[in-house]
Amino acid sequence: MNICVFLSAADLDDRYTVPAREFAELLGRGGHTLVWGGSDKGLMKVVADGVQATGGRLVGVSVEFLAASARPNADEMVIARDLAERKALLLEKADAVVIMVGGTGTLDEATEILELKKHGKHTKPVVLLNTAGFYDGLHRQFQRMEDEGFLPLPLTDLVFFAKDGVGALAYLEETAGLQ
Repeated sequence: MNICVFLSAADLDDRYTVPAREFAELLGRGGHTLVWGGSDKGLMKVVADGVQATGGRLVGVSVEFLAASARPNADEMVIARDLAERKALLLEKADAVVIMVGGTGTLDEATEILELKKHGKHTKPVVLLNTAGFYDGLHRQFQRMEDEGFLPLPLTDLVFFAKDGVGALAYLEETAGLQ
């Protein structure tokens, strides 16, 4: 399965890097392909290293202004013109999406993917990997949106919140084939 992972390229502490590496190793051992932003820095590097070290493939989609940070030994690397093209290519190449910890770029990617799913532009499973409770506030906000009628479909049809990589991958393996 080609699994797109949106995440930070920042250098982060062990509470984020250890679970990210564990998830990446699960992907690689499972024979999955990581589709990601292509960076060889920070948490993106941690995940790419983990997938590659355990036998998984790497498909990167970088962007022109970040191409200097692209991973040199990815199995495939595409350089998009801009962030909009990058997001479209990442989704196109993926069978499923996992959103890990990140900043405004990750949040932008997450909301666009969820908006496209809400409008039926894709039916790929989307998992928010809630490492160390990072997305607890966002989960509460989404729940409020659902409770107050802002979502045209149940939140559970839009995104699955996973507490760990094992739960995230199990959900994806169960649902990705049901599209």
